[in-house]
Amino acid sequence: MNEPILELRDVKTHFPVHEGFLFKRQTATVRAVDGVNLTVRKGEVLGLVGESGCGKSTLARTIMQLVPTTAGTVVLEGRNLTAGTTAEIKAVRRDMQMVFQDPYASLNPRMTVFATIAEPLLVHGVCRPAEATARVAELMQTVGLAPRFMQKYPHEFSGGQRQRIAIARALALQPKIIIADEPVSALDVSIQAQILNLLSELCRRMHLALIFIAHDLSVVKHISDRVAVMYLGKIVELGPAVDIIERPYHPYTRALISAIPTPDPDAERNRQRIVLPGDPPSPINPPPGCAFHPRCPHARDRCKAGVPPLLPHRGHEVACVRAGEI
Repeated sequence: MNEPILELRDVKTHFPVHEGFLFKRQTATVRAVDGVNLTVRKGEVLGLVGESGCGKSTLARTIMQLVPTTAGTVVLEGRNLTAGTTAEIKAVRRDMQMVFQDPYASLNPRMTVFATIAEPLLVHGVCRPAEATARVAELMQTVGLAPRFMQKYPHEFSGGQRQRIAIARALALQPKIIIADEPVSALDVSIQAQILNLLSELCRRMHLALIFIAHDLSVVKHISDRVAVMYLGKIVELGPAVDIIERPYHPYTRALISAIPTPDPDAERNRQRIVLPGDPPSPINPPPGCAFHPRCPHARDRCKAGVPPLLPHRGHEVACVRAGEI
């Protein structure tokens, strides 16, 4: 588990903003991902959390090279994906798969379950057409679906069953790492638990690395080994999942954790939430220095002086100049 499988080195993903109809000119830049450094180890589950719009999904698509990288490198087992050709990226896709957020949109409504799961097997030449049926049946059983449903279409399944189909498709090529982009946010609470337990069991049984993206820290705590907290395109805190939940050091992480509901009504009534003022800044025009300082209750003038680096602090990595004082 100590051996890294995926490394992100100062990854940036920016999108130009153009104005004009015939003569377009660039007027601004959206800094969706702005200098991310991360390492994912073999067999590890890394939770990636943050508010909506912080850049989590863009980072996932950048890792998969579905969105081009503006700067930095994405390295999978020594292979630099940002410098790879189309053929090289296609070959790497066998080792890296993705489960998308919406199971209603991520499956082709015109394809049966068999065709959906068998497609990557046939495209990459993993098995012959005559062997596809047995392999698809095995994958369906792995995710808890009966093989007799393989000739049905996505609209005949519930949301949880569709997400199981998407997971089976991701497992078809026996990848080494899976990126799950909020895979349970569109599901009912009872179904969320089933999908989380399924992902956790598959990672343990198949020694898969998993990047689990969510905005709900209680969900992330249940499945993750480590947690990375993202704000406005940057990682602001990184550390073991239990430590992040119990001993957060960044003010933004503290605010996120204070929003986790508790099942005890008395404790829920008496607990104090940290309510952040205002809205997250625009990634087109981020504030100077620490991007969180306009909303931070502990901000000082020096927080505006420069962008704080992600530095070790009591077992975590924290991007806050006042982490040792708060």
